[in-house]
Amino acid sequence: MIKFLLVALWICIAAPAQAQTAWDHVARVVVIGDLHGDYGKFHDQLNQAGLIDARDKWSGGKTHLVQLGDVPDRAPDTRKILDLLIKLEPQARRAGGYVHALIGNHEAMNMEGDFRYTTPAEFAAFADKDSARLRDAYYAATVAALKAKPPAGGLPVFDDAYRAKFDAAHPLGWVEHWAAWSAQGIYGRWVTTHSAIIRIDDTLYMHGGIGPEFLPFDVAAMDTAVVAALRHQPEVAGGPHDILWNPQGPLWYRGLAMNEEAAESAHVAAALARYGVRRIVVGHTKRYSMVNSRFDGAVILTDIAVPGGCVDPHGFLIKEGDVLTAVHRGQRLPLGVAGEAHAAYLAKIAALDRAVTPDPRCTIS
Repeated sequence: MIKFLLVALWICIAAPAQAQTAWDHVARVVVIGDLHGDYGKFHDQLNQAGLIDARDKWSGGKTHLVQLGDVPDRAPDTRKILDLLIKLEPQARRAGGYVHALIGNHEAMNMEGDFRYTTPAEFAAFADKDSARLRDAYYAATVAALKAKPPAGGLPVFDDAYRAKFDAAHPLGWVEHWAAWSAQGIYGRWVTTHSAIIRIDDTLYMHGGIGPEFLPFDVAAMDTAVVAALRHQPEVAGGPHDILWNPQGPLWYRGLAMNEEAAESAHVAAALARYGVRRIVVGHTKRYSMVNSRFDGAVILTDIAVPGGCVDPHGFLIKEGDVLTAVHRGQRLPLGVAGEAHAAYLAKIAALDRAVTPDPRCTIS
């Protein structure tokens, strides 16, 4: 649709090679969950993890940063986060480290033109002196397309009211945002150079999770299917079907976070055995107000739930060998995953939260 705008805005070059999906012998991994346009949070997390210096350059050495997807939507500074990730990526590689910007459901939504969660400020971040002209061209192309193939209910009346409604739905910067997120655009194309699922040593990382329907497929097959779908390439025969939108797929599955452990434990055990890992780390589902574990540490959740009016703890995970550390409100705590160690961890989190506010809503058990 309106392909010439994409060509006019961004230069389309050959599709990149498929991303690597497995690494071994990594000494330190920093895991950051969903960001949703909160640049201040991301910048603070990078600082706390020692991954950037005072000039916002990579200082993490051989550390692997895993950002679990859902960079865009809900807050204004998506573009700033993406630009920083893009800048840090080659710097980390030169230092022997790595930036893994995984694909989440909101990356897929933006690439497919689903902007229901995109904020006005995110569109405005793309607006410049040419935005009105580009929107006029997009409007003209939209009208021409409707006239060439009228909808079943007949053509709308292209009057001032119709144009005002169109402009409200397409604020200045909308066209540029749409183009940048397309598979040929600067951000969409960058997304498709990344993975939806990776393994680093004994841990699998992804945005949502893997439901039983997808266990027959290996990591490479699922990852290839996600990227191919975002590039609008045909599905591979016998491969994962409808992987971008299937609720059991790696971008959407919430069972690891939400299903009762008694009901889900057999599936978790099967997934760990299938992929030869000790644990699965996910974002996507806001269940707890801290980095937390389920299934005695077989699943770790990193998407932080922050009720309205509460202060975000800027929580994230650090893995150094077999040692798991959660960072919460700037404090580093051993991540106890089972029994008394888990109870002690939760008690320390609650104490840190109460020090910020006595409001019981701000600590979710």
